[in-house]
Amino acid sequence: MNETRILSEQETAEILAAAGHYPDKSAASVEALKIVQKYRGWVSDEALKTVAGLLEMSPDELDGVATFYNLIFRRPVGENVILCCDSVSCWMLGADRIREHLSERLGIGLGETTADGRYTLLPIVCLGACDRAPVLMVGEELYEDVDESKIDELLKRNGQTWTDR
Repeated sequence: MNETRILSEQETAEILAAAGHYPDKSAASVEALKIVQKYRGWVSDEALKTVAGLLEMSPDELDGVATFYNLIFRRPVGENVILCCDSVSCWMLGADRIREHLSERLGIGLGETTADGRYTLLPIVCLGACDRAPVLMVGEELYEDVDESKIDELLKRNGQTWTDR
């Protein structure tokens, strides 16, 4: 069986196009992993091995890249990934309280996914918006100056959904 069949033709084409911008294909490793994640939500072992082959890397080398970047998911995540900033600024301004409120509302802890597969709650070291702390990110959208009422408002307004992938 052709190993590239693990990836769709579109994924393969996008990865090869990204790799074509560099003299060394491995330089496109983060871009390639993001492409797989864009289509699948996460990067499985099989997909990682296939991408490694396309980039002329060993699976271990590519896994080292994947596990270094905390926004490359190596296990399944929910449709909506909620990233809770736990930097010093956010922590000082109530990030623990925000995380606890989210955990209570969603019925999950950090690193867990709701039973319906809609949400995964993950910590992140910094979202780069310290002047608007506490912050969290859902998908590509950043929420600043978050408190319990803002979380409730967002959940209610969105019918318990955040942003779609």
